[in-house]
Amino acid sequence: MDIRTITDSSNPIYQWTYDKLIEWGVSAEQANLINLFVLLGLLLILLGLVDFIVRKVLVNILTSVASKSTIKFDDYLVSNKALVHFARLIPLIISIYFIPIVFSGFPTWIAPVRKFVDILLVFGWIMLIRALFRSVRDHLRTKRGFQDKPLDSYLQVINIFMFFIAGVIVFSMVTGKSPWAFLGALGAASAILLLVFKDTIMGFVASIQVSTNDMVRVGDWIEMPKYGADGDVIEINLNTVKIQNWDKTITTVPTYLLISDSFKNWRGMQNAGGRRIKRSINIKISSARYLTAEEIEQLKKIQLLAPYIVERQAEIDKYNMETQADRSMPVNGRNMTNLGLFRQYINQYTQHHPKIRKDMTMLVRQLQPTEHGLPIELYMFTSDTRWAVYEDIMSDIFDHLLSAIKYFKLEVFEAPASDDIRSLGLSSGNSKGGVGLQVRQSEG
Repeated sequence: MDIRTITDSSNPIYQWTYDKLIEWGVSAEQANLINLFVLLGLLLILLGLVDFIVRKVLVNILTSVASKSTIKFDDYLVSNKALVHFARLIPLIISIYFIPIVFSGFPTWIAPVRKFVDILLVFGWIMLIRALFRSVRDHLRTKRGFQDKPLDSYLQVINIFMFFIAGVIVFSMVTGKSPWAFLGALGAASAILLLVFKDTIMGFVASIQVSTNDMVRVGDWIEMPKYGADGDVIEINLNTVKIQNWDKTITTVPTYLLISDSFKNWRGMQNAGGRRIKRSINIKISSARYLTAEEIEQLKKIQLLAPYIVERQAEIDKYNMETQADRSMPVNGRNMTNLGLFRQYINQYTQHHPKIRKDMTMLVRQLQPTEHGLPIELYMFTSDTRWAVYEDIMSDIFDHLLSAIKYFKLEVFEAPASDDIRSLGLSSGNSKGGVGLQVRQSEG
């Protein structure tokens, strides 16, 4: 520890407090230490007051002005905390001028402390510049010419470049060597570093991209079938992402796979507040047919369908009359079918269902007929995204529709079960046995 008697009049504050302590009978060594802590405490109080004034007064005033301004760019500066990062620089800049005064009794400490503050300033400027670039990005997104441009990718490249420059500057400050010496040494060792730390470097770059693009958060439900992952993200670190599957097992996936491979993130569904139903009922095609007048009258008793049937029948009768369709053949003109009314009933039923989102896509459509019948698909969204509740809502809807389908004289397609085949064989055998018995009786 360097202790000296202060005679330098260039630091009158330190000299005055030092002299007072000597007058009070404090030894020179203790006077220097006490003086250091007193002045350091006063400096911290001063910086705290400056930080309070700048952040609570100046930043709030500028934020209020920005909110009332018609210019949108200042709003982006506020939302990206550019003013906050600027406010943090002011106490650091002020402290640089007081470091020689506070540490006058310990001159060997001045350079390391000044160097530490300079490093903080470097990162402070980097954070401010990043906030400015993010504000520029947000502003450019409002311009039509930049809406289809990968602005986030450009910003990532700029961020990596800035942090690299900051690292070079900090290295030069700490070691006292030229930045070019660091760059030369880095170039010579880059091959070895890339080989040894390949996974770490890939994970580091991937974690930056994942966090910058907000691709995955802790708590997100993601699916990566290729790696057996289907559940909630419980941890994201430099090298791995831990996913707790629904069966409570843990799947660990390298972080870089999140940017090099595909995965499904269900956060969008949860944020939207609607979970999709996409399920079909396979109708036996031979059960689809035209409806008779008596069957139409019977279906009018279904309250959800009655208004539609009345309106549709009037439209059909008008068309058939105008075209003078020969109604002795049902194919002529227009007719109502049991399949069409069933689709309309599904529409009406889901439109009136309290757990179906009316502001999202709602479709009841026919898909391509297959050997398994004609699929009638329901495509809509439930108002509750919780898994168990979603399954209950979907099951209730299909319970009702499968029970209601028989009133439309339709049949659901089913592949024959073993019991059906056995009963068919048994009835066929009984039929042949009866014929043989009759033949033998006639011969007798």
